[in-house]
Amino acid sequence: MGKTPVRMKAVVYALSPFQQKVMPGLWKDITTKIHHKVSENWISATLLLTPVIGTYQYAMYYKEQEKLHHRF
Repeated sequence: MGKTPVRMKAVVYALSPFQQKVMPGLWKDITTKIHHKVSENWISATLLLTPVIGTYQYAMYYKEQEKLHHRF
């Protein structure tokens, strides 16, 4: 009443070195795809990028003012 070993077959996925088109549709019309995504989601992109860019600009301004503080 012991367990008997069962042979398992392994599935191995590999790319052929002769295969040149791994993902051909990924780079096709990339500019059109990016424009479409941005035009669909411009509100979300604006709400994401505005605080990031604003924080960066504020940090650069503060750093520059700190450099010039000793002149006054």
